[in-house]
Amino acid sequence: MNAIEFDQGRHLDLILLGRAAIDFNPVDYYMTLAESTTFKKYVGGSPANIAAGLSRLGKKCGFLGRVSDDRFGDFVTDFFKSEGIDTSRMRRCANGEKLGLTFTEILSPSESSILMYRNGAADLALDVGDIDGEYVKSAKALLISGTALCESPSREAAFKAIFLARRANTPIIFDIDYREYNWKSKDEMSIYYWMAAREAAIILGSREEYDIAETLAAPGMDDAQSAAYWHGMNAKIVVIKHGRKGSAAYAPGGGRYSIKPFPGILVFDWKFRPQFAVGQRKRVLLTRVNGKFKCSSV
Repeated sequence: MNAIEFDQGRHLDLILLGRAAIDFNPVDYYMTLAESTTFKKYVGGSPANIAAGLSRLGKKCGFLGRVSDDRFGDFVTDFFKSEGIDTSRMRRCANGEKLGLTFTEILSPSESSILMYRNGAADLALDVGDIDGEYVKSAKALLISGTALCESPSREAAFKAIFLARRANTPIIFDIDYREYNWKSKDEMSIYYWMAAREAAIILGSREEYDIAETLAAPGMDDAQSAAYWHGMNAKIVVIKHGRKGSAAYAPGGGRYSIKPFPGILVFDWKFRPQFAVGQRKRVLLTRVNGKFKCSSV
């Protein structure tokens, strides 16, 4: 069967597993981090962004993750609660782990970078004991962020969730979510990305991310070949992103559905690939509305 079946009798639309962090974006644009003096604080992390975005669209989301046992941990959990995200399975760290911090440097509309602090990161303290089979069974789908695979014990916790989801017929969405921090080598990335992707009904990633996942098993493929390869596993939808060129979703049997980026004037953007999934990725965007430009944070 090529269709993905979501059990409509389940309480939650999506459970997300992975990274919640803190992003600090400068208010004084076009300066180096050494020169910037004022920053605005946001909840960050791809799965956290997706959870917030889907909740704002009326979907019921839950989160499997760890936060630090301090005021920043309060900030994240309070934000999730304000967005209507279920935090009943979010745990406080007990051994001094801290939330990851990301500082953005914006030098021009086309030149930006990030500085991440990820040593002893709270999200990577997620443990197999934090994963509840009944909770996984309560959702129509489970999203796994690839950053959760980079270190133990988070790695084992993520795979436990994957195994429980397969047993409960909960479709798995795998967001490769490549971040070089905390990984030891490209081979290590390829092994664990591949192991998670082969269990997923939906895979999300950039061309670079698919190349990493396929490095050891099937290197050198183009988009169509990658889609066919993963359709040969369990994937029903393979989404491959190409930044400003847009994204394409591949279905079994050769179906291809492409989308271009939403037009706008970006005050700044990240150097790394844009997030395809619904989220609150922080960008300053000018959008034309009724002939006028509206400034917003995306």
